[in-house]
Amino acid sequence: MGQEQGRAGRGAQGQGAAGGSFRKPQWLGKAGDGRPGNLVPAQHQAGIAEAGADESESARGFRIHANGTGTVMPLRGGVLYVFGRSGHGPIMSSKAKKSKPGAGLSRSLLAWYDIHRRVLPWRAAKGKPADPYRVWLSEIMLQQTTVQAVGNYYRKFLLLWPNVTELANAKQDDVLAAWAGLGYYARARNLHAAAKLVAHEMGGLFPRTAEDLRILPGVGGYTSAAIAAIAYDEKQAAMDANAERVIARLYAVQTPMPKAKPELHRLCSALVPERAGDFAQALMDLGSAICTPKRPACGNCPWSEECLARKRGIQDSLPVKAPKIARPLKRGAAFVAHDKSGAVLLIKRPDKGLLASMLQPPLGPWTESFPSSNKALRQAPFAAQWKKRPGIVRHGFTHFELETEVYVAQVARRPGFKGDWIAAEKLRDVALPTVMRKIVEHGLDAGGPLFSAKP
Repeated sequence: MGQEQGRAGRGAQGQGAAGGSFRKPQWLGKAGDGRPGNLVPAQHQAGIAEAGADESESARGFRIHANGTGTVMPLRGGVLYVFGRSGHGPIMSSKAKKSKPGAGLSRSLLAWYDIHRRVLPWRAAKGKPADPYRVWLSEIMLQQTTVQAVGNYYRKFLLLWPNVTELANAKQDDVLAAWAGLGYYARARNLHAAAKLVAHEMGGLFPRTAEDLRILPGVGGYTSAAIAAIAYDEKQAAMDANAERVIARLYAVQTPMPKAKPELHRLCSALVPERAGDFAQALMDLGSAICTPKRPACGNCPWSEECLARKRGIQDSLPVKAPKIARPLKRGAAFVAHDKSGAVLLIKRPDKGLLASMLQPPLGPWTESFPSSNKALRQAPFAAQWKKRPGIVRHGFTHFELETEVYVAQVARRPGFKGDWIAAEKLRDVALPTVMRKIVEHGLDAGGPLFSAKP
């Protein structure tokens, strides 16, 4: 859902919607195409490439020519120190002279990544081409959500819909049900709409550039850059929260966020090498494992010597965050009705707006205060022996907090009220968002959260 409170720092990409005019992108190839040959990660042995390995500048940064005159030792930045009978001194390779600013930084980060890269379910194995469908699916899921939270959902989606055509042919309700609990449900609707666009209007082939990827619903600036870089090695700066934190510290950028974003993007863009996909993922891994929000492990960082924030002792304070804005508090009543079998009445929310097309128990309006018991009974969907459960359910959305009092009733006969009665054992299989699941569980006394109302 576009408004539900997130758990991580990836920017929501709610741009686009199903339907509308479609511009034919300039892209070629087919789903699952391999990436360029120089994508294959370098294999290092004491800093020297294996025989026959790709020797592109971006992957190695220098070449070593044996001439029998002495011992050659590679150092950072393309400088070769030669020790031999004729004396010694620094020799700058011709490639190093032509290297763009920041090339040494890129090389050192990629060398670190080739050794320490994370194994993630959506990440292509070392030396294997990335699958655009899997890259796109993971990037949509990772918007505003942590890697830990996404893993099981990603695996479930691949089991249900292993390619974009099968996802496009799925029912939206099934997609929403599989997504339930992951939050920000507009992403699921955009995911399904984008799958239909790719499968039905693009012949099953994903666009190959960041610009053309933005045609897809739910794909904005960051996500298009990440997909283009990882799937196709397009030179794009994929600036998620991890990358922003790393770059802000590397260059000691003290402009508060989000005003600093354009500057950070410009600085990162200057570093992107030919191995753009590996570079993007290396930045993510560096920010996740080393350059963490608190107590970064600077001693283990491949950029420790160049990091301006570390030199100034301000790494813990960067990036500078804008002051948090207090969120308003809304309150209301919810009505959990169940029959003798335990089946619960759920209704479908409108197709647009907050939690669109998801399921919920009947609700009263959300206002600044809880309704009185008499007023709540007038808001109930039908007459019954409604009893208020002790405590409340609390949930945070992006722009407001919600507190809900829950009224519960058991009915001997299902009333003629529009909705679906869902068996208790099926509740985990339907498109019930987290806040509504909390309400139902609290109403059924099934371990739902119990809080006191805020003063």
